[in-house]
Amino acid sequence: MTKIVILTGAGISAESGLGTFRDKDGIWTRYDLAEVATPEGFARDPALVHEFYNARRRNAAEAIPNAAHAALARLEQALPGEVRIVTQNIDDLHERAGSRAVWHMHGQITRARCAVCGETWTAPMAMRADDPCPACAAPATRPDIVWFGEFPYHMEAIWDALRAAELFVAIGTSGSVYPAAAFVQDAARAGARTLELNLEPSETVGDFAEARHGPASEIVPAWVEEILRRRGQ
Repeated sequence: MTKIVILTGAGISAESGLGTFRDKDGIWTRYDLAEVATPEGFARDPALVHEFYNARRRNAAEAIPNAAHAALARLEQALPGEVRIVTQNIDDLHERAGSRAVWHMHGQITRARCAVCGETWTAPMAMRADDPCPACAAPATRPDIVWFGEFPYHMEAIWDALRAAELFVAIGTSGSVYPAAAFVQDAARAGARTLELNLEPSETVGDFAEARHGPASEIVPAWVEEILRRRGQ
């Protein structure tokens, strides 16, 4: 039974070379999000959207999991069945570090989806809108990413996990994007202890019972070590 639910955001991958959502020099700043991260933008200019996500896919493929990713994988392996990672990130660094109990609520950059039939498959490094779907052959390929205005993946399962959790931890997230920003309140109402691990205080830091701040590659391994020491691991 899941006892620890961990929400991760862009901050956990920043030290692996992936810019956060708000980086002033990051890839997001060079595009209008309404054009590259909405269904309407994709309908208007699918080539631009694929250009954007092809660049992000290359960036993600070159990134290496850092100590924070490795620590969470160690925690999951030490406490089988008790840890669930819910990530806002579309990279695969958790999986490459060894985590398996991961829900990508915003989709995955390594996956493609058919805009006609909904089939998903492993994305090639470079995608085009007229790539045929392997299931229905429609030339309607899009990244398997949850865009603004679309409903995140796994939400029913996430709500259930939050209600059952003994501990909720948010790592590397600004607390500005809903519904994830409300997870701490939902978990606390259900009786979970709550902890923020972030580079700096998030917009929702006041909702957490405890907060620790610093680089994820330092504070996450230290926290995992504490948990495992208390468990006698």
